[in-house]
Amino acid sequence: MSIPREPPPAKLIVGLLFRDFEIRREALAQLTALYGPLDFATRAEPFSYTSYYDREMGEGILRQVVSFQDLAAADALPRIKHQTNLIETRLSSDAKRRINIDPGFLSEERVVLATGKNYTHRVYLRDGIYADLTLIYQKGGFRALPWTYPDYREANLLHYLGALRRKLIFQRKEKVPGDSQGGDA
Repeated sequence: MSIPREPPPAKLIVGLLFRDFEIRREALAQLTALYGPLDFATRAEPFSYTSYYDREMGEGILRQVVSFQDLAAADALPRIKHQTNLIETRLSSDAKRRINIDPGFLSEERVVLATGKNYTHRVYLRDGIYADLTLIYQKGGFRALPWTYPDYREANLLHYLGALRRKLIFQRKEKVPGDSQGGDA
């Protein structure tokens, strides 16, 4: 018999698609007000994997992934997805998004993104939100699955996510510098 246990907290990551750095700045301000300070950000790079977002957001979309210092409860992903949807709506213009915000959780075992769209590999959580199993950790690194988005297959991003996984393990087991439990400042 398995004994139910609360899972450990996860590292909140957010994928951003945007064209305007001012809109990105405003989105990040709202995100950090909700989830605490950032502890990592990739460079903003051209997003050329699909033209799916071009009609709504225009051409020249950039992609960036950020993570937050504060860990999040494993059951918070639906709430976070609804909050990021609200930020997208607030920053929209003429009923068109100017930024796409995709939250997810990084754990020692996997990367899961939140979505409102059902599909065969997605598991319903609650409140209209599904968990999209995007990457699994095997043999010393994150591995793509047949349905993994192309940008999450990129070697650079996989490297960064591996570094964030190591940071997560440290955060769970050690005192983080500057934390309220007496860590070094």
